[in-house]
Amino acid sequence: MHLRGVSGTTATAVALATAALVALPQPAGAADPAPVGFGAGTTGGGSAPAVTVSTLDAFKAAVTGSSAKVVKVSGLIKLSGQVDVGSNTTVLGVGSSSGFTGGGLRLKKVGNVVLRNLTISKAVKTDAITVQTATQVWIDHNSLSSDRDHGKDYYDGLVDISHGSDHVTVSWNVFKDHYKGSLVGHSDKNAAEDTGHLRATYHHNWFDHVNSRIPSLRFGTGHFYDNYVVGAETAVHSRMGARMLVENNVFRDTRVAVTTIRDSDVDGYAVLRGNDLGGAATEVSQAGGFTTPPYGYTAEPASGVVASVTSGAGAGKI
Repeated sequence: MHLRGVSGTTATAVALATAALVALPQPAGAADPAPVGFGAGTTGGGSAPAVTVSTLDAFKAAVTGSSAKVVKVSGLIKLSGQVDVGSNTTVLGVGSSSGFTGGGLRLKKVGNVVLRNLTISKAVKTDAITVQTATQVWIDHNSLSSDRDHGKDYYDGLVDISHGSDHVTVSWNVFKDHYKGSLVGHSDKNAAEDTGHLRATYHHNWFDHVNSRIPSLRFGTGHFYDNYVVGAETAVHSRMGARMLVENNVFRDTRVAVTTIRDSDVDGYAVLRGNDLGGAATEVSQAGGFTTPPYGYTAEPASGVVASVTSGAGAGKI
């Protein structure tokens, strides 16, 4: 950069300051062009030509294999159980109400997958989205729901991440009317596979009357920021030595916002800052040292979270 009429020392200082401003992480937006957080770098199918499908058979064929692919889902497809999605894939819903009902999607032993703008509802006896032994995953702007008219085990999780999965970002989703929201790490006995993995970022999600597991994290490292939680029994649950940074979230009509002490033999860790608890209790037995995530991000203050999330989260907002 050349600055006319400015001394060399001053010009250098201005150039460095300008470069620093450019390098600052940009504020989160309701249409992030790429994942922020542990899932950063996930590209899915990238710029591969898009294929649009509207039937279950066509969808299954389109998402198979590891070649780069972009699959657009048009309309609501009924399914039972789950469909496996291959590596290097973007699955994108068309409009505001395209996706799946009755079952869900599974990412097993794959990498580099993007799931965006999908409506997934009432996945009976299974998860809406399962991530197993998978890396580099971005789950963004989806609307995930069931109902609470049945028992808590009639449906399984909405987003469950397990078996050493890693580098996952869950952003701008609506989780609605469900019992078991998002389990990260399926068992207290799976330390050998999970330790050093299960790194997940949750930001700008709306958990609307989800009873618990918002999320429940074992062994891994979680960053939970700028989320809106309403109507929960227990929300963030850190256990089995997991480390959680819980930052600038809003809790309403929630009994326990954060716990580290329940249901496992070993407590977790949680650092809380900038949250609006709305009268919710906290049960934090140990804080730990996870205070600075290893990536750039901008957490908006809790005072703006409800407006941002309720206007920007879910399918049909990108």
